[in-house]
Amino acid sequence: MGARRPTTTGAWPWHARLANRVLARELRRRTGANLSDLGPMRAARRAHLIGLDLADRRCGYPLEMVLLAAAAGWRIEETAVDYLPRAGRSKVTGTVRGTFRAIADMRRVLAESNRVRSRPHPSRLNRH
Repeated sequence: MGARRPTTTGAWPWHARLANRVLARELRRRTGANLSDLGPMRAARRAHLIGLDLADRRCGYPLEMVLLAAAAGWRIEETAVDYLPRAGRSKVTGTVRGTFRAIADMRRVLAESNRVRSRPHPSRLNRH
């Protein structure tokens, strides 16, 4: 996963940094992964990613991906990525509606993750 490292002071709005810090702490608690950022970038093999059976199609997707990957036993690591000021306005952190939508989506994913059982790692599926 990418861990944002802002290149300028205005690159990352304060409310987004604060929310991200809270989410990263919750992810560390739930997964044991040493994370500092929910990340603007995640990389995984396509077949394994599809095997996670992600359901969220909005703002909860990154959070759901990390939670399910950890439950499946994936190794999760961060690498620093430069975070530049946005050229346009963000649909999420640039609007009140987008921010509230992201909060609602992520709350739902966290609540649902309390009910989800661990799934087997995709590399262990269909092996006989």
